[in-house]
Amino acid sequence: MSSFIKPTQPFVQRVFILTVFSVLFALLSACSSDEVKEDPYLNWSAKDFYLEAKSDLKLAEFESAIKKLETLEARYPFSKYAKQAQLDVAYAYYKYDEPDSTISAVNRFIRLHPRSAHVDYAIYLKGLANFYRGTGFLEGWFPRNMAEHDQQNMKQAIKDFTSLIKNYPQSIYAPDAYLRSIYLRNKLAEAAIISAEYYMLREAWIAAINRAQSVVMYYQTSPSRDRALDIMISAYEKLGMDQLAKDARAVKELNPAPKAQSLSKDNIIGLTHRKDPQTPRLN
Repeated sequence: MSSFIKPTQPFVQRVFILTVFSVLFALLSACSSDEVKEDPYLNWSAKDFYLEAKSDLKLAEFESAIKKLETLEARYPFSKYAKQAQLDVAYAYYKYDEPDSTISAVNRFIRLHPRSAHVDYAIYLKGLANFYRGTGFLEGWFPRNMAEHDQQNMKQAIKDFTSLIKNYPQSIYAPDAYLRSIYLRNKLAEAAIISAEYYMLREAWIAAINRAQSVVMYYQTSPSRDRALDIMISAYEKLGMDQLAKDARAVKELNPAPKAQSLSKDNIIGLTHRKDPQTPRLN
């Protein structure tokens, strides 16, 4: 005789019902224990968002400002504050050290408002984002030599500043953009010299000449130009190309260094420390 006793049907039904009620009770308990998350901006107007965001910017609470500005535009896209928020959020991203988001916001503003009187500011802000890309809060204590860092960012910043100078020559941001362009061009020339001197040490004369030639061709007003010609002269002599060495020496003698576009120490300090270009008030 088997020791297994088959349960009766009523017993199985009772167990099933109890199980179902247990699961439902657990779910209801979990739901009731969760705090209901209310929208903190439920009754805010567009003006409320704008004023609070501006307050956050003054307090350097950039992440909070970004959230409020983006929420403002999402909820009140046709308000008089929406356009201002589009430009302010680009500035907030810039101060928050988010260059990609800064540039994305700037490009969006220019695309939506190509005839705005403040497109020059937007282009300037994009240039600054590329200029300072890769810097951090330690920059003030441990300044970097930009010639030893990513050249692509410097080249893009030059394009941005050149676009500003070309299209908005009367802009209040144009003089600073011009100085920054000179500074960056000089740093790119310096970077080429660093590379050329490395190849000279490796006795890679042709490679050294190519790097030095790029300075003479593209950065003729750079203070590094004379050093580039010296490298070319030396490398040509090492290769036994006496006529080319003579030609390079003649170029150096006929084009004295005083014509170089160098910047004063004060200018360089001013350019390398982060600028704070407050967003203009839109009409």
